[in-house]
Amino acid sequence: MEELLELKELLVGGNIFDALMLVEEMTEMSKDDKLNKIFSFSIILLLHLIKQSAEKRSTRSWEMSIANSVKQIQRSNKRRKAGGSYLTQSEIRETLEDAYETSLNQASLEAFEGRYEAVAIAAMVDRTVIIDQAIALISSGDV
Repeated sequence: MEELLELKELLVGGNIFDALMLVEEMTEMSKDDKLNKIFSFSIILLLHLIKQSAEKRSTRSWEMSIANSVKQIQRSNKRRKAGGSYLTQSEIRETLEDAYETSLNQASLEAFEGRYEAVAIAAMVDRTVIIDQAIALISSGDV
């Protein structure tokens, strides 16, 4: 909010250059927020896909978390006014790959009642298949 007040002051004062610099900074802050949301929901999505794969079962709760994460990733990635999206398909893959380790560590605490370390869970699942499955869900919206 304070950035908007500062922007107003700069514009009223005729300082267009600094106003444009502030707009650029605000745009970056907004994009960073979107990317952080996508990353956070990617962790949740991958966590449940890993648990499903490792335990070879699913629960309604996991399925709802997957559906919610997919929806939130799609929603956060959509550029409403400009159209298109913030992240390309390859950037989504990079985000998922970056989130995978965190998801795997979390899955080791939740899958099989926390009996296995992340390394053991990793041996039970195929990282590429999990990430490809996440991308397919995000791309199609089918959950």
